[in-house]
Amino acid sequence: MTIKTAITIGAFSLALAGCGTAVTVLQDDDGATRGLRKQKTYCQSIPRIYSGLAHDFCLLHAPPDPTGILVPVVLLDLTLSGVFDTAFLPYTIYRQAVDGNISVYWRPGRG
Repeated sequence: MTIKTAITIGAFSLALAGCGTAVTVLQDDDGATRGLRKQKTYCQSIPRIYSGLAHDFCLLHAPPDPTGILVPVVLLDLTLSGVFDTAFLPYTIYRQAVDGNISVYWRPGRG
């Protein structure tokens, strides 16, 4: 493997790890909303259908980020999340019907 290939794979992995769809579809509900609670979003829940886009918009619907890094990263992620959300649509439609929205601040069983 060349250095260029390794850097490309590493960059793609980092982008995917921060992707709203990867966060909401591939993690449990608590893990999916941990970042939203950390950013103190005003969102109370996000739908499972197009959850990556909803996650990104909830990150933008929070107090301003003092570092200034969050907004450009989220804006870049919107396109990636839109593509992956569409690919996962059959699965997320099923999960929405079975489990409903992902609650950001209140989780069943935790009061």
